[in-house]
Amino acid sequence: MTIRRETSDSSVSRRSFIAGASVATAATVLQAKTVFGYQANSKVSIGLIGCGGRGTWIANLFKEHGGYELAAVADYFEDRVKACGDKFGVDGANRFSGLKGYERMLEKKVDAIVIESPPYFHPEQAAAGVAAGKHVYVAKPVAVDVPGCKSIEQSGVDASKAGLCFLVDFQTRADQYYMEAIRRVHEGAIGKFAFGESTYHAGIPWERQKEAALEAATNPEAKLAAWGVDQVLSGDIITEQNIHTIDVASWIMNAAPVCAYGTGGRMVRDYGNCWDTFSITFVYPDNVGIAFSSRQFNGHGSQPDGIRNRMFGVDGVLETAYGGDTLIRGTNFYRGGKSPAIYKEGAVTNIATFHKSIQEGDTKNPTVAPSVRSNLVTILGRTAAYKGEVVRWDDLLKCDEKLDPKLEGLKS
Repeated sequence: MTIRRETSDSSVSRRSFIAGASVATAATVLQAKTVFGYQANSKVSIGLIGCGGRGTWIANLFKEHGGYELAAVADYFEDRVKACGDKFGVDGANRFSGLKGYERMLEKKVDAIVIESPPYFHPEQAAAGVAAGKHVYVAKPVAVDVPGCKSIEQSGVDASKAGLCFLVDFQTRADQYYMEAIRRVHEGAIGKFAFGESTYHAGIPWERQKEAALEAATNPEAKLAAWGVDQVLSGDIITEQNIHTIDVASWIMNAAPVCAYGTGGRMVRDYGNCWDTFSITFVYPDNVGIAFSSRQFNGHGSQPDGIRNRMFGVDGVLETAYGGDTLIRGTNFYRGGKSPAIYKEGAVTNIATFHKSIQEGDTKNPTVAPSVRSNLVTILGRTAAYKGEVVRWDDLLKCDEKLDPKLEGLKS
C-alpha cells in the first residue's frame, strides 16, 4: 500500500540528549562571522529539517524574507525531500532522508537549521544543531516529555554561550496586541487576578492521516506518517496544538502553576491514540485557578470557538482570541485590535527577528525559557488527566521518563 501523508498547510508538520557535546566544541567550529555578527545584507544559509506541509510552507517564508538561502533539506521520507528540494532548487548533494538524515545535513556548510519535524525529535535535533555550531529556529512544541524540555533548555543556554541564536516560533508572542495587552496586565491594568479561562476548541485536523494511522500498529513508517495522532510523536493534542492557548495563560501568569488536575479522553476519533478532548484546572500561586478545555471534534456551531483566553481581575478582564480581538475591559480599558493573519504574520516576524539576531550577534535567546515553561505546563496537564489525579509541578520536574515512540525498523 502507498502511505498517504498530510502535506497541506493546515496539518502542521512540526533528543535523546547528545551527551558530552560541549559548548567549547560548538564554539570552535564557528566562523568569526557567526560569533560576532554577519556582514550587512549577507544571506544566512539554512538547512530545513522536516519537509512536510508546515516545513515547506515556512521555508517559503524564509525565502520571501530575502535574507536567507535554503541550502539543504532533510526529512525521513525521500519523496518529501525530493519535492521540497525541487521546489526550492536545493542541490541534490544537499538532500537527506532517513531518521539520521539531519545529522548528515549538519556536516554541510549551513549557518542555521529550521526544525519542523514531529515534536518528539525537536530536542535531539536542536542539541545536534547547537553542537555543530548552527543557529536554531524551532517550531513549538519544543518537546513531548520532561527530559526533552530540559534538553531544549540546556541547548538554549549552550547556544548563548557559543554565540548562537536559538528562537522558538510562537506566533502570539510576536503579535503587537498580545504583547501590549499582557504588558499592561503585568503592570496592574486588571488588578489582582481572580481566575482565568483558556480554551482551544476546533474540529478534527488529522483526517488525512487516518489511512496511515490505521496501519501504524504494524508499520513504523505509517506511524511516523501519522505522527499527528500518535501520543508520543506529537505529545498529544494538549502539547502539540493546545500549547498555543496554554502558552498565553502561562505568559499572563508569568509563573509556573502549583499543580493541576483534570480529565479527558478520546470521545469521537476512532484512529490513532491521541485524545480529542481535555478539561484541566491549573492552580497557580495565590490560589488562582485557570480552567482549560479543548476539543477536536464538531462543535455544531457553538461559540466561542477557536483559541481564546480570558483573565479576570478585580479591576478588569483581559480577552484574547487567536486571529480575533485582543482587548482589556474595565477600569483601564485598552482597545487593542485584531490580527486575522496572525498564523502567517507571527512566523514572518519571528523569521525577521531570527535574521536580525544573527546579523547583530544578539544571542540572549529570550524565547527559550518561557517556551520551555509553557511546554512543561502542557505536560503537567496531560499527566494529571492521564493519571486522573492531582499532579504537582515540583513532582513533575523530577520526572526522568523519556517517551519511546517505538520506531524500530525505520531506515537511518
